[in-house]
Amino acid sequence: MSKLQNPAKGEAEARILASAAGMFASFGYNGVSTRDIASGAGVNEVTIYRHYPRKRDLYLAVLNAQLRQVHLRGDLLARIAEAEDARAAVSRAFELIAAMLLNRQDLLRLIQYCSLEMGDEIDPLLRRHLGELVQVVARYLEPWVEKGELRCTSAKTLVLSLIAIILNYGSLHRLFDRDAPSPEALFSACAELSLAR
Repeated sequence: MSKLQNPAKGEAEARILASAAGMFASFGYNGVSTRDIASGAGVNEVTIYRHYPRKRDLYLAVLNAQLRQVHLRGDLLARIAEAEDARAAVSRAFELIAAMLLNRQDLLRLIQYCSLEMGDEIDPLLRRHLGELVQVVARYLEPWVEKGELRCTSAKTLVLSLIAIILNYGSLHRLFDRDAPSPEALFSACAELSLAR
C-alpha cells in the first residue's frame, strides 16, 4: 500500500522554502533566524525542524531549489555556434550567461552570501547545477581558443570569468558607477578584453 501525501504538509514546506528564499537572499544565512522564516511562512518553528533538522539544511534546500530553475537556452547556444568571429562568440556566450542569471537576483544574492558564509560545503551543489553551463559554453568557445583568437588558454576559465562578472555586476556598478552600462555594452567590453591582439 502506497503512502498518501498530506497536502497540508507539502504546502507548509513550500511556504517555508518561499519564506526562507526571500529572507536568505535579502539578509544572508547569518542575518535570518528560523523564527523569522517560520513567521514569514505562517508555521511554527518546530514545523521547520520537522522538514529541515538544521538551518543549514534549509539553506541548502533553498539554494538547490533556486539552482534547479537555471536552464541552458538552446536559442542562445545556437547563436554562439553561429558566431562568425571570436568577438561575437564571447559576446554571445556572455549574453547567454546573463540571460540565465541576471534576471535571477535572488539566486545571485544567495550564491554571493553562501560563498561568504557557508564555505566550501556548498561547492558540490554549485558544481552540480552550474557545471553543465560551464562545460557546454566552454565547448562552444574552445575552437576560438585553439585558433589563438582569444587571449586565454582555457575556455573554461573564460566562462568562469564571465560568470564572475555577472555575479558581481549589480553590486559593483551600484558602488562605483551610477550610470551602469547596458548589458549589451558590457557584453561588448568583455569580448574586447578577451580578444587576442
